Amino acid sequence: MAKLIDGKCISADIKEELKLKVAELKKQGITGALAVIQVGDDPASSVYVRNKKRACEYIGIDSLSYELPKETTQEELLELIERLNQDGQVKGILVQLPVPAHIDENTVIKAISPKKDVDGFHPQSVGALTIGQKGFVSCTPAGIIQLLKRSEIEIEGKSCVIVGRSNIVGKPMALLMLRENATVTITHSKTKNLKEVCKRADILIVAIGKKEFIDASYVKEGAVVIDVGIHRDENNKLSGDVKFDEVEPLCTAITPVPGGVGPMTIAMLMNNCVQAMTD
Repeated sequence: MAKLIDGKCISADIKEELKLKVAELKKQGITGALAVIQVGDDPASSVYVRNKKRACEYIGIDSLSYELPKETTQEELLELIERLNQDGQVKGILVQLPVPAHIDENTVIKAISPKKDVDGFHPQSVGALTIGQKGFVSCTPAGIIQLLKRSEIEIEGKSCVIVGRSNIVGKPMALLMLRENATVTITHSKTKNLKEVCKRADILIVAIGKKEFIDASYVKEGAVVIDVGIHRDENNKLSGDVKFDEVEPLCTAITPVPGGVGPMTIAMLMNNCVQAMTD
C-alpha cells in the first residue's frame, strides 16, 4: 500500500517553524505586513483570501485586506499597487487571481515590485528561478518540493515527468526539479504517446486540470505520484487529476485530494512573506 503524503501535517510543521521565526524577528524589531487585494467577489477567491489572512494571523504577521468592487478600473488597481510598493511596512503584495476580464493580468503582475512579489509570478522572479538566482518561487511548486523532501523521497537522479506546462505550476516545477538534479520531462496536450512517457516516471507530477485524467495505465509500479488538480462535483466532493483508487495500489507514495498539495500552497506563501521581511 502506498504511503500517503500528508500535506496537512507537513504544512502545519512549516507554519509552526515560521511562527517561531516571526517571533524571533519581532524581538529584533523586524515586522511586516502582507497586502492582499481581491477585485470582485468570486466565491472561490474569497475562500482563498480568507485562508491567507488566517495563515498570516497564525504565524504572527499583519495582513492588510483590500476588497475592491468588480467595477474597479485597471488604473485604480495599479495606483493601489504602486502605493503599496512604496509602503515600507508592506513586505508582500498579492493580487488574488483571476481578476475581472477588463483588467490585464500580466500588467497587474508586472506592476508589483519584485521585492514584494510573494506569489513568485513577476517576470523577474521567474527569470531568477530560470538561472538559479535568489528570488521568490511560485508557491505550489515550492510546496511540492517540500512535500517530497520532508517525506524523504529522493529526487536526485530520478526521472520526473510533469503533466501540464502552466506558468504557475508546470514550468516552475520543471525548473525546481532540475535544481534538485532530477531528469525532467514536461508533457502537455500536444505530447504524443503520453501514456508511455508518463510510465517512465519515478516521480509523476500531474497538473493538467482535467478531473481524474490519469488512471493506472499512465503509472509505472513503484512511482511517486503528486496530484495538483482539484475538482468539486455537484455533491461538493473533491477529487484531483488522478484516479486515486486505481493509481494508489501501484505507487510507493501518493498525495491525496484534498489534504495533499493544497495546504502547501499557503504554507509556502507564508514562507515567502517571512523571506520578504528579512531580505
